[in-house]
Amino acid sequence: MIIDCHGHYTTEPKDLHRFRKEQTAASNAKDKAALPSRASLKISDDEIRAGIEPNQLRLQRERGTDLTIFSPRASGMGHHIGDESVSLEWSQICNDLIHRVCALYPHNFIGVCQLPQSPGVPLKNSAAELGRCVEQLGFVGCNLNPDPSGGYFNAPPLTDKWWYPLYEKMVELDVPAMIHVSGCCNPAMHTTGSYYLNADTMAFMQLILSDLFKDFPTLRLIIPHGGGAVPFHWGRFRGLALQNARPELVDIINNNIFFDTCVYHQPGIDLLTEVVPADNILFASEMLGAVKGVDPESGHYFDDTRRYIDKAPRLGDADRRNIFEGNARRVYPRLAARTAIKAAV
Repeated sequence: MIIDCHGHYTTEPKDLHRFRKEQTAASNAKDKAALPSRASLKISDDEIRAGIEPNQLRLQRERGTDLTIFSPRASGMGHHIGDESVSLEWSQICNDLIHRVCALYPHNFIGVCQLPQSPGVPLKNSAAELGRCVEQLGFVGCNLNPDPSGGYFNAPPLTDKWWYPLYEKMVELDVPAMIHVSGCCNPAMHTTGSYYLNADTMAFMQLILSDLFKDFPTLRLIIPHGGGAVPFHWGRFRGLALQNARPELVDIINNNIFFDTCVYHQPGIDLLTEVVPADNILFASEMLGAVKGVDPESGHYFDDTRRYIDKAPRLGDADRRNIFEGNARRVYPRLAARTAIKAAV
């Protein structure tokens, strides 16, 4: 089985965009009476099928992958939009829609939730929504935004005790988080080209200089997009860690920090798999995400990342099996029940 740990719902029905546009406009206005009613949102199963089947489902089949760990559109989480109640309602709507996709295609998708992380708001609501999604909807993890401000980086570091209520809930439920920012409202940064990668790099640096995993030894965090600058600057990070009396990087990441393969060329994957231990890499494509086009040099889609793993020269067969499946099963233990159902069909 090939498990893609990083897929977003980027082909949502049109009425979801209509609702969000009205919600955003009303939340920015003085009069909040214009907020749209959740009951006004009309999305049929046929509309969901019309978005999924010619897109994510078709590409799964064409590229030979089996199961996508699926979450709401990352750039659409928009934690900086509106207040706490707006963020909570929007998160619940998006998570419920992911649940509908997974119910329609239980052998192809399994859910990961977005969290209602309004800037400066304690994480009690986020922990509650995580619990709802895992315990009631059968989700296997969450996306954790390290910068709810949308590009101004004014939240406490991920290692600050401000985040601990959420980590406590994650440990209780035995689910991981993918560290993933949302859309960027800072004009100095392109959302997918710099903001995402800046946040990935920032998160890694925070984690390696902390004692977070002494407090939460079973906490598991996935840093997407190949870790941002991490593989290329591994020597810099390793040197800074040692300079600050930290352990070797391989000992820090161990069973706690993982990276995905959303890296869109062969030399990048080759470097990732040469520098980072194979046990800490999870297969992912971010399919229909940041880069949707065809590479004119290869004639293949940039985000067809399975090809890169197949060709990575440093990987043996056992490493490939772990990257494609085994590591995801360790990091997302709640996958076991769902993949057992798939295997039995």
